[in-house]
Amino acid sequence: MSYELLIRETHLDTFGHVNNATYLQIYEEARWDLITENGFGLKEIQSRGQGPVILEAHVKFKRELHLREKIVVTTELVKYEGKIAVLAQKMLKEDGGIASEAIFTVAFFDTKLRKLIEPTPEWNRALGRS
Repeated sequence: MSYELLIRETHLDTFGHVNNATYLQIYEEARWDLITENGFGLKEIQSRGQGPVILEAHVKFKRELHLREKIVVTTELVKYEGKIAVLAQKMLKEDGGIASEAIFTVAFFDTKLRKLIEPTPEWNRALGRS
């Protein structure tokens, strides 16, 4: 799945490039777009009391992103074993170069039970997993 974005003024730090914390925010936007497009957006999460949690994040910054650059964020489910999934995300510049790569370890969380749970069929579908 891919998510397109234009780098705006609010993304920048005093060096004139995207702030490191903003990369995490952009990756999150792309993940929200993925699950919302696949039928498991915020309303569904709130009504079910179940949704994704990030357990670990590993981000590499490879090339700067500057004001008004158009980028594409890709998201790929690498694996899902038991209750734990691994998502790989990349930020691609217009020339195809990789600006950043990230690996996120995620799980499905029940807000009432306050614990990780096995993925439901609906959650599997939201991640593009049949």
